[in-house]
Amino acid sequence: MPRPLTHVNHMNHVIMVLCDDSGLLVRTRQNITGTSTDVNMSFSTETRGRENTHDYRLYFKNKEGKYISPFHDIPIYADQSEIATKDPLNPLKQDVKKGNLRYVGNIFPHKGYIWNYGAIPQTWEDPGHRDEDTHCCGDNDPIDICDIGHKVCCRGEIIGVKVLGALALIDEGETDWKVMVINVEDPEAKDFHGFYNIDDVRRLKPGYLEATLEWFRMYKVPDGKPENQFAFHGEFKNRDIAIKTVEDTHSFWKSLISKKSDAGEINCLNTSVKESPFLRSSADAKAIVDSAHPCGDAEPIPGSDITQCAADDNMRMLTGIHVIVTNVGIY
Repeated sequence: MPRPLTHVNHMNHVIMVLCDDSGLLVRTRQNITGTSTDVNMSFSTETRGRENTHDYRLYFKNKEGKYISPFHDIPIYADQSEIATKDPLNPLKQDVKKGNLRYVGNIFPHKGYIWNYGAIPQTWEDPGHRDEDTHCCGDNDPIDICDIGHKVCCRGEIIGVKVLGALALIDEGETDWKVMVINVEDPEAKDFHGFYNIDDVRRLKPGYLEATLEWFRMYKVPDGKPENQFAFHGEFKNRDIAIKTVEDTHSFWKSLISKKSDAGEINCLNTSVKESPFLRSSADAKAIVDSAHPCGDAEPIPGSDITQCAADDNMRMLTGIHVIVTNVGIY
């Protein structure tokens, strides 16, 4: 009988923005993109191809209806399935390993992801930089987030979050930080006695951090791979370290988008970063989407007992950070 699977198109499904301690979105100290960073900026998505196929893509548009890159064009700071890093405009797509679409096995007793999973835009874990704490280089992706709020987000949703702490996963020899956050619209994020730091997660959601650690330790085991390892012996680091990590990866992204770092196979095409040599016109972006496969009915998911959920492969308290939700939690 087929092993139960969770539908995980490794892509970033939620984009998150950083806010201040009160949960209010704050003005960034620098606007490196030269674009408006209004927290109320609206985004929409457009589906191309069919779900559960290699052709599936989820493209993003700004409030003018022009196509953008969620990796490069959505600002990390608000003033108030995996991101396909190798594709033009970096749409969300389902991850592929060895030519096959990737799915994630359920990790008992959980069904699918236990949080909303996503990425922070305009961040990059540089594979050429050796982390002084983990002693491993970055995994070549935007930094990942786990949103512990009550709301189950939609794929491609962009939300503002408060940073609470971080877990340093070592994934096949690469640094893969997981930043713990909470949606600023969550009632517990606004409550004075609610979430402010990683210790508040222990206090208000006992057992949640332990479950998170176990999930990341075991999630590749059903595929025949060894357990994942962690820096700091699996200890969750506090808010200050998490924020420094986000800021560092934002600096790495600035070098990437300005061609000061080797992009390798990463596609840096964008429509808003004026200093970037990869800047392209809205017409160029539209031509890319027009060439994609038309939207169609989803293909059936392999296996018989499957939990549907969104997923992603490879997007001082900072609040007002944008994050892209890639994998949707099932609570």
